[in-house]
Amino acid sequence: MAKTDSPLAAPAAELIDARIRELADWRGQTLARIRRIIHTAAPDAIEEWKWRGVPVWSDHGMLCTGETYKSAVKMTFAKGASLPDPTGLFNASLEGNTRRAIDIHEGDDIDEAALRALIRAAVELNRAGSVRSGPSAT
Repeated sequence: MAKTDSPLAAPAAELIDARIRELADWRGQTLARIRRIIHTAAPDAIEEWKWRGVPVWSDHGMLCTGETYKSAVKMTFAKGASLPDPTGLFNASLEGNTRRAIDIHEGDDIDEAALRALIRAAVELNRAGSVRSGPSAT
C-alpha cells in the first residue's frame, strides 16, 4: 500500500495522479512518463507522497523522487553517487557524496533504456544494503 504524510490523506498514487492532472503541461506529461518507466523497471516499487507534495518511489528504501519545478522535472536518486551511470544521465547535484539528480527540461529526450537500468541498479543497491543491515549482520 502506498504511504502518505498523514494517515487521513489520500493514497500516494491518487495524490500523484492529481499532481499530474494539475500540472496539465509538459511537466505533467514528463512526470507521468517517468512514473511509467519506474513501474516498468521496478514493479515492486511503492509510491509515497512526502514533504507536502513530492512523489517518492521506494523499494527496500528510497529509490528516487519526482520533483516538479517551473523549468524542470527533477528525479533525485537517494544513493545516486553509488550508482553506475555509463550513459551520463545524471546532470544535476553532481557535487554531493550521496545523491545525484536528473533534470529534465521541456523538449528533452529521455533515454528510457538507460533510465530503466539506473532504476534497476538503485533497487539492487537498496536490496543489497537491506540484507547487510539486517539483524544478523556483523
